[in-house]
Amino acid sequence: MAININSVYKAVLVVLEQEKRGLLTPNEFNRIATQAQQEIFTQYFDDLNQLLGMPQTSLAYADRMALLDEKISIFKTNETLTLSGSKASPTSAVQELGSVIYNNREAQRIQQHEVYTTNQSPLTAPTEHYPVYTYEGGELTMYPTLTGNISLNYLKFPIDVRWGFSIHPELGNYVYNSLNSVDFEIHKSDQPLLVSKILGYAGVMAKDQFSMSLGAQKEQQINANDQK
Repeated sequence: MAININSVYKAVLVVLEQEKRGLLTPNEFNRIATQAQQEIFTQYFDDLNQLLGMPQTSLAYADRMALLDEKISIFKTNETLTLSGSKASPTSAVQELGSVIYNNREAQRIQQHEVYTTNQSPLTAPTEHYPVYTYEGGELTMYPTLTGNISLNYLKFPIDVRWGFSIHPELGNYVYNSLNSVDFEIHKSDQPLLVSKILGYAGVMAKDQFSMSLGAQKEQQINANDQK
């Protein structure tokens, strides 16, 4: 479930007002919020590496791993591309390429410097039934030269968020526009961390327990009102 950008923005504004830090404009908020979401997304993989290095015997480990997998799975996606000259360019949203499927067979990824030796050896030379590919500079190249479609499975980057708005014709204030907005994609459980990071960029120290408590209470109130 996506995190509603309007509830986050309202929570941030409440804390900023309490701390007398001034107004965070929508454009400023959008830039900061996008950066905060990207940092949390990147942290998923740092956390995963740490968990993989821990003893895997406790229930706590299993719970943490399951939650982390749930968070990362939000960004798992796939697309079908048509090869042109045995090449294809995946979307720029690719964060980490997973598998490449050609004719129901998974191709093996090799590095660019391995292309020559792989093709020259009778034992490793790729075929239509056992293809290989390189992925350099956002371009995917299949070996041997192939035509048709390939299916990609990959992790995508979170999209940039946007608190869309219009200007009230009489009051001149910002009015939230859900049709022109883009919500956060990260896991709902990370909403408090998200608010904390945005406030940190806005100049409010995350260690200020009163401010953070106020922000958390406002989030709960906004969420409750949104569900009515």
